[in-house]
Parts: sequence; structure tokens; C-alpha cells
Amino acid sequence: MTDEERVIDEAVEKFRELMKSQLARAKKIKEDKEFTDYDALDTIVIGICGGDGIGPVITKESERVLAFLLKDEVARGKVTFKEIDGLTIENRAACNKAIPDDVLEELKKCHVILKGPTTTPRAGDPWPNVESANVAMRKELDLFANMRPVKVPEEGIDWTFFRENTEGGYAVGSHGVNITDDLAVDFTVATQEGCERIARLAYDYAKRNNKGKVSIITKANIIKTTDGKFLKTAQKIGEEYPDIVTDDWYVDITTAKLIDPMRRKDFKVFVLPNLYGDIITDEAAEFQGGVGTAGSANIGKKYAMFEAIHGSAPRMIKEGRGQYADPCSMLRASVMLLSHIGYQKEADALEKALDKCMFEEKKLTITGRDTGCTCSEFGDYVMETITEMTK
Repeated sequence: MTDEERVIDEAVEKFRELMKSQLARAKKIKEDKEFTDYDALDTIVIGICGGDGIGPVITKESERVLAFLLKDEVARGKVTFKEIDGLTIENRAACNKAIPDDVLEELKKCHVILKGPTTTPRAGDPWPNVESANVAMRKELDLFANMRPVKVPEEGIDWTFFRENTEGGYAVGSHGVNITDDLAVDFTVATQEGCERIARLAYDYAKRNNKGKVSIITKANIIKTTDGKFLKTAQKIGEEYPDIVTDDWYVDITTAKLIDPMRRKDFKVFVLPNLYGDIITDEAAEFQGGVGTAGSANIGKKYAMFEAIHGSAPRMIKEGRGQYADPCSMLRASVMLLSHIGYQKEADALEKALDKCMFEEKKLTITGRDTGCTCSEFGDYVMETITEMTK
């Protein structure tokens, strides 16, 4: 056997084991049928997991606002908060795991999780190459849908993105193979159930919220097998919703049309594979002030996790500016958390207060430095605004 034949055989064996694990995953997600009924729970456990960098600062502030909004529910035992530490890069590096086992065990004791940003090591960082904690959490808790709203009323923008969260290029992103020094191969994955459940969630949302249109975003003209499956499956689900208009776009032209002042007003709900959703939602967030203003929901059938879409900003902590971190992204995520667990009145109150504090009244401004207010001062401003609005 030549050296080339040997390395190909080794790569094929790795691929074989990888495909076994993916078939097992596909089987498992077909077996999970029912979503959690929060009304039926005696107590809803909200996990508060700060992450690292500015994560603990903005997450703690969001917990304070949530506790303010849910004080009656906490008092009667319907809602409780569970503090979870251990997702710092230092602890994850020491364990050499994306999520240490004891932390994962605590996360699984919660129904929903408010999670701060976490650091993912890059080449040249002084950390082992551990997987992204976000990616690992989505896999472990099967948080298959990433939902990200973007709203800029004066621009006619009211978008909701449903990004598939557990498949595509991210499903086995840390399991690519260096065949030789001259050839490296990665994989993208699409399952029938994975495509169906994200599409159905997007169409259900569009129907319930009178959005009227769902746009399917792929690169199916080039990535014909996996993107092709995603497109065809979503179109098939769309046929079950005759009152909703379905169109489809390639991801490259979508990035262009989002900055077209006339065309972008036509978009309502998007459904996208993992990688495209990651890129497009960051672009979209810029319209409402950047990723620091945007929250996201990661929804599964048993668990749900809510987070900011920006990074952990370790430089702010290193420079002693952590107290000036902007909590708006986590507060936007908290709006979705409240809505998800059935507290729509409180979710609406927080969303309206954020719109007023961030865009309309702006008595206080977050700058990330001592030229603006602190994180806790902004939290006070939001709670005072809610109180004034509900008098």
C-alpha cells in the first residue's frame, strides 16, 4: 500500500465513524416530538450563565431586570433563577472541553437559559483548540433553531431570521480531516428532520404573527446536495401554508438586497442553513445599531437558550471598562425569553421600554467608556421607564 492509499484509508475510516454518529443523531431528533409546556410546570427554572469577558456583567444586569418584571412570579414560586458558573475560557481550557461536564449537568436542570458571551479560541491564542461553547450547547441541548429579530421602523425593516442551528457547516466543524499537507476536507450536513423542523418553525411563526412571507436562503445552485435538500424541504413545508408567500434567494444576492432601500422592505421572515444565517444576521444587526443591540433565541423542544450575538469583549475587561458594557443585546434576548415561557405582557413592556431608552428618549447613552453611563445605570433607566409606562 502506498502512503497516499494509506492516508486515504485513514480518512475514509474517520468519515465512516462520523457518518455513524450523524445517522444516530438523525434518528434521535426524529424521536423527540413534543415541546415543553411551560404552563404545566410547577416551577420554571431560568439558568443564568454569565460566560466570560463582559458576559457576567451584562447577564447579571439582565437577570436584575427579569427579576423586576417577574417579582410576583418569583414570590409565588412559579419562577426561580439558577446561577451557573464555569463557562469561562479558563475553566473550559483547564477541562479541555467546550462545556465542562459539571456545568452541562447544571444547565440540564434548567428549562431556559440566559447565557452571556463566551470566548472561542483562535489560532495563536494561549488556549487549547476547544470547540465553541455555543456550538456545543446547541448540540447537547438540541437547540435547533436560532431566532434573531431585527427591527428599524423608520427604515421599514421588520425581519425575523430562523437560522438552523445544529447542522450545515457547523455540525461537524471540528471533525474535518487533513488528508495530506496538500489537502484538507471539511463536511456539511443536512438531515430531513433537521430541515423540516426549522422550516416548520419559521412558517408557524409567520402564520401566528401575520408576517405573510417567508424567504428561503441557500446556495443550492452550487451546494446542490445539502443546500438542495434544505431548499426543497422548506418549499414543501411552505405548501402547507397557502396564505404565506414563499420565495427563495441565493445567499450572495441576499446580502446585496438587504442594503437595497426599496427591496429590503419586502423581506419578512427568513429561514437559512447554519453558516448563512450566522453571516446574514450579523449584517442585518448593523441596521439597528450593530451586534451589540441584538439578542437571539436558541430554541429546542425541551430546552431554550437566549443570548447576545456579539463576543465576550475581553479587551474591555482588561482595560477596566467592564462596568460600561452595553446590556441591550442581553435585554433584547430577555424579551424573547419572557415571550417563550409565556409572559408576553412582560415581554412587550420590556421591548417598548428598550425602544424608548435606545432610540426615542435616550436620556442615557452607553458608549463602552466613562463618557457614557454604566451597565447598571442603564438597567435602572429601563426599569424606571417600565414603571412609568405601566402607571
